[in-house]
Amino acid sequence: MSEETKPLNFIEHIIEEDLANGLSKEKLRFRFPPEPNGYLHIGHTKAIGISFGLGEKYNAPVNLRFDDTNPAKEEQEYVDAIKRDIAWLGYKWANELYSSDYFDKLYDWAVRLIKDGKAYVDSQSSETMAEQKGTPTQPGTNSPFRDRSIEENLDLFQRMKAGEFPAGTHVLRAKIDMEDPNMLMRDPIMYRILYAHHHRTGDEWCIYPMYDWTHGESDYIEQISHSLCSLEFKPHRKLYNWFRDHVYEYDKDRLPLPPKQREFARLNLSYTIMSKRKLLRLVNDGVVNGWDDPRMPTISGLRRRGYTPNSIRQFIEKVGVAKRENVIDVSLLEFCIREDLNKTANRVMAILDPVKVVITNYPEGKEEWLEAENNQEDVEAGFRKVPFSRDIYIEKEDFKEEAGNKFFRLKLGGEVRLKNAYIIKANSVVKNDHGEILEIHCTYDTDTSKKVKGTLHWVSIKHAMTAEVREYDRLFMHEAPDSDKDKDFIEFLNPNSLTIKTGHLEPSLADVNAGDRFQFQRLGYFVVDEDSRPDQLVFNKTVGLRDSWTKQTHTKGSQSASKPQNNNQNKPKQPQQKRSAISVIQQLGKKYTNLPVEKQAKAKTEIQTLANEVSYEELEPLFGTAVKKAGTRIAVMISLKELLKNGLERNEAINAFITKASEDKNELLVAEAQSLLS
Repeated sequence: MSEETKPLNFIEHIIEEDLANGLSKEKLRFRFPPEPNGYLHIGHTKAIGISFGLGEKYNAPVNLRFDDTNPAKEEQEYVDAIKRDIAWLGYKWANELYSSDYFDKLYDWAVRLIKDGKAYVDSQSSETMAEQKGTPTQPGTNSPFRDRSIEENLDLFQRMKAGEFPAGTHVLRAKIDMEDPNMLMRDPIMYRILYAHHHRTGDEWCIYPMYDWTHGESDYIEQISHSLCSLEFKPHRKLYNWFRDHVYEYDKDRLPLPPKQREFARLNLSYTIMSKRKLLRLVNDGVVNGWDDPRMPTISGLRRRGYTPNSIRQFIEKVGVAKRENVIDVSLLEFCIREDLNKTANRVMAILDPVKVVITNYPEGKEEWLEAENNQEDVEAGFRKVPFSRDIYIEKEDFKEEAGNKFFRLKLGGEVRLKNAYIIKANSVVKNDHGEILEIHCTYDTDTSKKVKGTLHWVSIKHAMTAEVREYDRLFMHEAPDSDKDKDFIEFLNPNSLTIKTGHLEPSLADVNAGDRFQFQRLGYFVVDEDSRPDQLVFNKTVGLRDSWTKQTHTKGSQSASKPQNNNQNKPKQPQQKRSAISVIQQLGKKYTNLPVEKQAKAKTEIQTLANEVSYEELEPLFGTAVKKAGTRIAVMISLKELLKNGLERNEAINAFITKASEDKNELLVAEAQSLLS
């Protein structure tokens, strides 16, 4: 879909409405405000892509602002990592800013609120204040210190700043309403005493502003036009606006633009942990080898695993911007990196589980350098030379002494083609005392025009280089590892998430550099790790050539998925992966018109729910469903209606689909279509 015809998402609709209502385009400003208390992960890429994407779309500045209000958990290491990751993704920020830049201004505004009777110092314990907070169904009760005089509050607050009190003895609270149905409005804490060294301000401050007080006021100071955040902050919007409206009255002449908070659904990914606290636990407990471990969902980990900026940006583009929470299948992320590397990664040959092949009719001591294409998807990639000799390695799994007609690899008496080389025929094997195959004796044929069904990759033993190959798999075996309240997410760790092998590689890889990416033919995509040295190469597996996790057995009642592509026999069976939403919608549609009315209603409700997990890109191809498949088209129409409710912009394809359906012979389809025409 071209940029010109791509529908606007709901955030872009809001911006367009604001521009139409008089907001100057020159006043558009966005920001990405991470807390420097951990590394950025794949979930953050959606917020990054939205804010920086809007900056690119509207040619507006985007600030990178660190909301650094908790020195106990924040470090310069995290600041540096965040900057590095955003730059690697290809985004540029207009200004690098910190909430700590505004500590003086925030303090001054807090003093103004005290003077206006809108804030007070509370001297109760945190436990007592929590009890007074009430519940979502029961109002809170006022603090006994709520009616302190302005003079006493000012004196205590100034002495808090001066370091006269121990931590925990006093806090500054906004005076709002302890009976507000939104519990965040029940006199929230604005400042607490905290004796901790700040990575930027050092020991200058011993009181630190809370996030809700700092965040919105930092937006206001920077004159951010649209403050975009994930859905968990939607309940905070009322408090955001309360603080904003009060400080606006203090500085509206100097800062005329009050920011507007709007929320979008965050990115949730299957088989993945998104909590920085839990990711930190994996690091601290030594489950992984740091924040940039290739099994981690951090941007640093994905980069080290071999993911490209383009693949991640394409993933975010496909996920889109939604108002409702859903879980994106991690296989979509893996699809995006496969699609990208298929176009850009040169093909090479590597053997990870070798068995020796001796070509008995090939002259001893002879070697040839044969021409091999680097990447058939890239005409500019050119060719390379690979050496061929009498003794070669192939993968053990590519040979069987006896096999059926559907085994298209090497077997005794059978022929296969060696990639870029000759056709060989297996004649005999040499085994050790345990019956294990040590050598396969073959003969070769120089007539390469013969038709054979199998093609194998190989390497010449004489010329092969050895390398450490780290085969990474998903870190968790459970689709939602932190969803079980009765189990620790650690219990769902995949014990085989890392397998280290010795690979035998063609010699063209002698001069590779860290970060270089390749397709090991028939095995997957691999990247040179930063641990690599000229005398000891290290490769990380990025992803297999196909998604082995989504293959499911067709045996009735089976709950396991197919084995991963590396066919490790010791690997436990993986849990069956949930069918995609679009697949279930299609299945419901197939039987929709044959269902009784009450079951149709149930199916429709299920389709409406599933539609929140479907993207327009998945739905649009079904617009061309055959006329006789009315049920499928009804399911598509129901789903489309939900997408339109969630902010999908109509385009020509949508309008044509609705119009055609409204003229159909099926009354149910017509009714669904006409509801979108009215």
